[in-house]
Amino acid sequence: MSLLAIPFPEIDPVALRLGPIAVKWYGLAYMAGLLLGWLYVKRLLRQTRLWPNDKAPFTPDRADDLLLFMTVGVLVGGRLGNVLFYEPAYYFNNPLEIPAVWKGGMAFHGGLIGSIIAIVLFARRVGADAWSVLDACAAATPIGLFFGRLANFINGELWGRPSSMPWAMVFPEAGPMPRHPSQLYEAALEGLVLFALLWWLAHARLALRRPGVVAGTFLAGYAVARSVCELFREPDFLLGPLSAGILYSLPMLAGGIWMIWWSGRRMPASVNVPRSG
Repeated sequence: MSLLAIPFPEIDPVALRLGPIAVKWYGLAYMAGLLLGWLYVKRLLRQTRLWPNDKAPFTPDRADDLLLFMTVGVLVGGRLGNVLFYEPAYYFNNPLEIPAVWKGGMAFHGGLIGSIIAIVLFARRVGADAWSVLDACAAATPIGLFFGRLANFINGELWGRPSSMPWAMVFPEAGPMPRHPSQLYEAALEGLVLFALLWWLAHARLALRRPGVVAGTFLAGYAVARSVCELFREPDFLLGPLSAGILYSLPMLAGGIWMIWWSGRRMPASVNVPRSG
């Protein structure tokens, strides 16, 4: 161990024990992300000036139903994504472990697919424009990413590559070599920076008036942020020169750019944007 390395702050992964029940930080992070995201979506819906024709895609009270749809989509999609994208051999040999989400093992890209399916089903149920619902959820998603990455750090998982930087840390399960605290890099880029960008687009540029722009920016922005962080994160596995995280983010980048382009073709920037003064 380097004398300059920062020792990992050993935080108990269990935040609260209630008799035989252990409440983990990981679960609290998902709960915080979903609940705070739900509150932010409700706030966006109440600001009708942000939406096309000054009308939100659905009423704030229907956001309660959206929370239920998103919770199922995130949990089921995230778990199946981890099973299929990262550890298929293990889970195919141990199928009874697949539902054990309390042991950890969630994949963002799987959660994204599950969320998109949930959003489309919700939009059809309430008769809303699916693109605007996607925008609302995309604007709130970095909140969950921020808390999720903090939970990864608390659990001492998904650590970074070996590093000699003065803020490098020795993670208990990663050997004696100091490493990048890449979970914190991801919390900053995928969470704080991406949320600030989407907030600016929604509130300052009124991008929600052009359905698809905010969701497309989220997809492309996450792909770039994740790929940058992958340069510092110990890869799950490599496919040629690319880590799994970069490889799975490439379709997001392409899809996000296409959505932004398509939105501009569908609704020019001058349409439905109120004049200042």
